[in-house]
Parts: sequence; C-alpha cells; structure tokens
Amino acid sequence: MMEPALSEAYAATRRITYGHYENFPVASWLVPKRLRQHVCNIYAFARTADDFADEPLFAGERMERLATWRQWLLACAARAHGLPLPEMVAQRSPTESELRIFTALESTFRECQLPVQLCDDLLTAYMIDVKKSRYATFGEVMHYCRHSANPVGRLILHLFGYGNESWMRLSDQICTALQLANFWQDVAIDLQKDRIYLPQDEMRQYGVTDADLAAHRDSPAVRALIRFQVERTRQLFTAGRDLCTLAPHPRLRWELKLTWLGGMRILERIEQQGCNPFRRPQLRATDWARLAWRAWRW
Repeated sequence: MMEPALSEAYAATRRITYGHYENFPVASWLVPKRLRQHVCNIYAFARTADDFADEPLFAGERMERLATWRQWLLACAARAHGLPLPEMVAQRSPTESELRIFTALESTFRECQLPVQLCDDLLTAYMIDVKKSRYATFGEVMHYCRHSANPVGRLILHLFGYGNESWMRLSDQICTALQLANFWQDVAIDLQKDRIYLPQDEMRQYGVTDADLAAHRDSPAVRALIRFQVERTRQLFTAGRDLCTLAPHPRLRWELKLTWLGGMRILERIEQQGCNPFRRPQLRATDWARLAWRAWRW
C-alpha cells in the first residue's frame, strides 16, 4: 500500500480531532496555527489507540493491535529522526486510515523533535486499561496517570519548544489532576466498562464496595469517598498552578489557564451535586463564559 500524500494525512487527522467530543477543546484557536496540525496528528494517534482499548469492535484483539501500534510508532520515530529501523514483527499491514495517521505523526516527530517515549507512554496506559479494571492503592492510580495524562502536557510543552524540567513537573501535577477529575466525573460511565478507578483500599476505608457502585447506591459513605478524592485532586491542581503564568507564550498561558480553571470547575460541579458520583457534571456554555472571565481576571 502506497503512503498517502501528506496533505491527505493531515486532513485525516483533523477529521478525527474535530469529530470527537472532549471535555476541553483540542487544537483550538488558542493553539498557534503553526502548531495546530501537529496537535491534531498527536490526538489522532492517541484517540485511535484509545479506541483499540475501549471500543467493542476490537474485543479479543486489543493487546495485539496496541502492540502492533507500538512497533509502528517506534519505526515512525526512527524514520523521522534518521535512526535505524527497529525489527518489525507485526502480524498485519496498516490500513489506509492507519497509514495516514502515521504519515502525519512522522512529520510531527521530524519537525518538532518530540521524544517518542511520551507517545509510547500513552500506549502503555491503554494496555493497562485492557488488562486492569481495579486499582489497589492511590499509588497505582498515580502510576496510570503518569502514563495516560502526564505525557499529554509534556508533549504540548515540547511543541511550544519548552523543555524546562521544572515546568514539566508542574504540568504533571495539572495533567494528573485533570485525569483524576475526569475519573470522579465519570464513575458511572466507567462502571459500564467494569472499571473502577477509586482505590480499593480507600473504598474499604470508607465502607464502600464494588456492589455499592454497581447498584448506584448513593449513600453517605459513597459521597464522603468522592468528597475526599475531590479535595485531594484540588490540591494537585493547586500544586501545578504556577505553570499557568510561567509560560512565555501568551496563547499557551491562556490555554493553560482555561484548562486549569476548567478542571477546577468540574470539581466545583461535583461538589454542587453533593458528590453524587452517579450524576455526571458537564461544562456548559455558561461555564465556559465564566471560565473565560476568570482567566481574563487571573
């Protein structure tokens, strides 16, 4: 199969990016135009791999598909950086859609000199999702966030040309907090996939069982457990807050402020609903207007 033209590959990753709903806008006008396409390329790679781990269509072949994507990812980065190609043992050839994604991603690796490890970490997170549905401790949840969320913030900083390790650590705090906020927002949705990200030892401490969650038992114990998670997540947001004003690029500062405020707003909405994990709070147009006002007054 011939490789698609770069323009076709770019158009394909844009369709994937703008065709999916996310809590926070992806590749929005806040991202400089010269970087917007690269954000789309990374998002298309991550979104498609995430679907391998979640969508019913790929049941029974999830790990095989993710392992194959890992091989193609390493080969893609090697070509972009002029390195020897790794040995390939993939059991299938890429589809036309997959070729377009990796063609686009290779251009991003070449132009932006991104560390391939960050994209590989995302694949590790999706593999964890396939193999693991319960987390014994908060440390295990943090290990998952280290692969599922933190690479995203680091990739964005790299795209902007910022490699400051102290900034990366601040980004990790925000990204982990965003991932956790999403967990506490989506307890009921994750239950439909038989996933519980609430640490099992803390569930026992609060007297909450898997059966309570499965039955959508809105008890004082369940609400107390969620309230504890929300407060700890807020502390992580606070720990990373300084990054929102440190970044020199004005658009990145706006993006960071809106993202930070959006995550904190999700926590506020959870609390406004009494920390009931079976009512999913969402950010509405009025929320975004409020967040824009808060960002302007920051």
